[in-house]
Amino acid sequence: MANINKTSGKALRAQVAGAGFAGLTAAIALRQNGWDVTLHEKDSELRAFGAGIYLWHNGLRVLEAVGALDDVLLGSHTPPTYETWMQNKSVSKETFNGLPWRIMTRSHLHNALVKRARDVGVEMRVNSEAVSADADGRLTLQTGEILEADLIVGADGVGSKVRDSLNFKQDRWTSTDGIIRLIVPRKKEELGDGEWDNTIDMWNFEPRVQRILYSPCNKDELYLGLMAPAADPRGSHVPLDLEVWVEMFPFLEPCLVEAAKLQSARYDKYATTKLDNWVNGKVALVGDAAHAMCPALAQGAGCAMVNAFSLSQDLAEQSSVEDALAGWEKRIRPMTDRCQALSGEYAANRSLSKGNMFTPAALEAARYDPIRRVYSWPQ
Repeated sequence: MANINKTSGKALRAQVAGAGFAGLTAAIALRQNGWDVTLHEKDSELRAFGAGIYLWHNGLRVLEAVGALDDVLLGSHTPPTYETWMQNKSVSKETFNGLPWRIMTRSHLHNALVKRARDVGVEMRVNSEAVSADADGRLTLQTGEILEADLIVGADGVGSKVRDSLNFKQDRWTSTDGIIRLIVPRKKEELGDGEWDNTIDMWNFEPRVQRILYSPCNKDELYLGLMAPAADPRGSHVPLDLEVWVEMFPFLEPCLVEAAKLQSARYDKYATTKLDNWVNGKVALVGDAAHAMCPALAQGAGCAMVNAFSLSQDLAEQSSVEDALAGWEKRIRPMTDRCQALSGEYAANRSLSKGNMFTPAALEAARYDPIRRVYSWPQ
């Protein structure tokens, strides 16, 4: 295992910028392989932002590999089916041939990863913002402190300062539509008859374009994703415009009433970031810093975690950090690029409204087993 610095004779040291899902996964996996790891979070506490999240087979296998799966399975939910509605009528029910998938709150997943990072001995620093890095392995913090490292992982999100300080070439574009993401009480009894344990992807194109992705996280919590075009001032309004959403989805009124109470709600346009490279010397970018994608295939977090874990695998097999990073990007990036492109295409064309759109191509990333490095669950 490549975990000893040949010059100093000490354990290799990694500095990880950003304590989201990608940063935590990278930190845990590297620490399990014998690295000394420091994780830097710019905020005053370690906490998740956002509402709910889907993880598929690929992300669940990463959790298994880093020792966090059991904690995540407790308090999360696998729906019986993924159902699609058009104009409030069911058009498809998909079960993915038994492919594992799971819905949870983002805080639930984040808490499990933080707990595991502490258990394995990752050093975690809050109020510690990375502002720049160089390819030779120096990370500069907001305080002016400069830290030497054998590896720097930029997992500091869409606005990555690690990435931008090294002038990685990037393209970034936004879509016509955006989404309001919320966690509300399930209100299952108040909803009445219906298959309310399912994921239900509810699309309406008349009289306005509005969509609700109804996603139960557990027996108490419901993740709602409310999609509307950015040009629609009422559909994109936050806090939620209760009248305009209840008019279109009256059967969800008990949940929507709760959603309208949330003053912290925000509307985010779908966005994609594509870089020419993910690697520069001893610096590797993971997660949204490298490949932010539209949420159509629910693979943003899954790909981020797979790539972060795969980074640790390749580093364990090479004596040179630079060679390992180059090999890692060559090995793992093509699948991410395909997922990112198809997700953007689906979002632009609102393809999921047709139903039965989780094709073999759409499930490619989900089917990947990062531990065995093979595709499972053939379609």
